[in-house]
Amino acid sequence: MSLPACPKCQEAFTYEDGNLFVCPMCFHEWTAESQRLAEEALLVRDAHGNVLHAGDDVTVIRDLKLGRDIIKQGAKAKNIRILDSPVDGHDIEGRIDGFGAIYLKSSVVKK
Repeated sequence: MSLPACPKCQEAFTYEDGNLFVCPMCFHEWTAESQRLAEEALLVRDAHGNVLHAGDDVTVIRDLKLGRDIIKQGAKAKNIRILDSPVDGHDIEGRIDGFGAIYLKSSVVKK
């Protein structure tokens, strides 16, 4: 069985100590369950709980005010990109016809 790399320093010298994984480089300790939960927290989900991936097309589920303009419910955001670091709570970027590239919150779209 291959042991996971350290989630803190990314070194591959991990060893097992009972039910813990230990990194001898930075002395970080973690369990398999905590690693699974951390990986799941990184997933971006839409308003219905579906996992979003880069390149997906999504639909806006409610009207959104954008300055003087309004993005209507049902507008399609094409070829989304998952942002590495969210910008003011907006965690995806997509292109909407008539608006161009725009940041969106995953909670206001569906796959």
